[in-house]
Amino acid sequence: MADAKLFAGHRIKRLRRQAGLTQAAMAEMLDISPSYLNLIERNQRPLSATLLIRLADRFDFDMRSLSDDEPGGGEDGLRRRLADPLFADLDVDRNELHEWLAASPGGAEAFARAFDRMTQGGGDARPDASDPVIPVRREIERWKNHYADLDSQAEALADELRLGAGDLYGAIAERLRSKHQLTIRILPAEVMPDRLRRLDLHARQLQLSEMLDQASRTFQAGFQLAQIEAKAEIEALVAGAEFLDPVQARFYHRHLSGYFAAALMMPYRRFLRACEGSGYDFELLQRRFGAGFEQVAHRLTTLQRVGERGLPFFMLRIDRTGMVSKRYAGASGSPLVESAGFCPLWHIHRAFDRPGEFTRQLVELEDESRWFTISRMVHPVSRAPSGIRAEFAIGLGLAAAHAAPLIDARGFDLAGGDTTPIGLGCRQCTRADCPQRSAPPIGRALIINERERAITPFAFAGD
Repeated sequence: MADAKLFAGHRIKRLRRQAGLTQAAMAEMLDISPSYLNLIERNQRPLSATLLIRLADRFDFDMRSLSDDEPGGGEDGLRRRLADPLFADLDVDRNELHEWLAASPGGAEAFARAFDRMTQGGGDARPDASDPVIPVRREIERWKNHYADLDSQAEALADELRLGAGDLYGAIAERLRSKHQLTIRILPAEVMPDRLRRLDLHARQLQLSEMLDQASRTFQAGFQLAQIEAKAEIEALVAGAEFLDPVQARFYHRHLSGYFAAALMMPYRRFLRACEGSGYDFELLQRRFGAGFEQVAHRLTTLQRVGERGLPFFMLRIDRTGMVSKRYAGASGSPLVESAGFCPLWHIHRAFDRPGEFTRQLVELEDESRWFTISRMVHPVSRAPSGIRAEFAIGLGLAAAHAAPLIDARGFDLAGGDTTPIGLGCRQCTRADCPQRSAPPIGRALIINERERAITPFAFAGD
């Protein structure tokens, strides 16, 4: 980092404003002149390694946020948006993007937000304003899926419950009974054929399906406790999001209640210590905290407490068609999370053929960023009355530069080893020599030559 010129004026300006400081006050804290800080904020001077150390020391500044908070996702984020057919007649190269970000980071961010709102996610040019998931996802990513107040409250409650019983599920059940006059009743599948949880206020019962395994029963009991004991904090977060649609507000409320339940099962400090002590051994974490793999995977994306940060994981959940039902970027800043499509060369798809196994892979995107990924197929604990049982693949990943502490990364040369070159789906990928290509990239002119046949039938113009 000391050798590269790092321009992040927009991020430093945001940090200063969040701290309520003038340029003169912040410059004094960093032992630099106000004029020099002014040049840094205007991207006319790069950040030095010495200054980064001072920022980290005096503002608890996470250097990973330099890439996480780039306007519009940085050059790669803007390039993905400009690949839309709407801009097919424009020839915006990387130099222009770099100059745009340096000269007008606010304008770049405004363009990205407007484009995302127009396309409702940035991947499909057909807007669907009725989709309540997208604005909720944006709010979750705005918080980087970390809610410090909920974590602290859940951690304190978990410690209190541990004093009364070693069994968390039993302790939650007893608290619901003694403090809130709610009893938990496990009902047969034929009584609740299409429900996993039901709150019967008339009978003062939390009714759970017998189809739930123990980890899911604990989660559902914690979910109910969150709706009672963390009600004020959750409702404040929902109100702060200012959703226009009540369905979006309820959806976000459900996410926050689930967040609290997971934080109750996997209290922040104990969970982080277990992660670091075990090398993020997923099977050990599941057993120690009585959680399922999907619950552990989701929890790993939330570890962003100031002064006690975990590794910056992202998480995806897809079905066999590649449809995404969960995506959390956390603090990873990974383009894979926002991608509208997925590369078939990414081993997340192979997880369906290897039930119960972990699939590990080192991949490299077109921007030369490397990501270490771990995938596994999961079955939801329930099945439909028709007998159909869903299958999903969970994909976890983080930048290869952060993956060394993982027990699963042993044997991989994270710095210089062989990687699998992948893209963000054929429509966004411009790798010309990929034999797996199924469609030409958006915004590139096709080249048809009847005298030749290349590896792929979709030859296209380069940069």
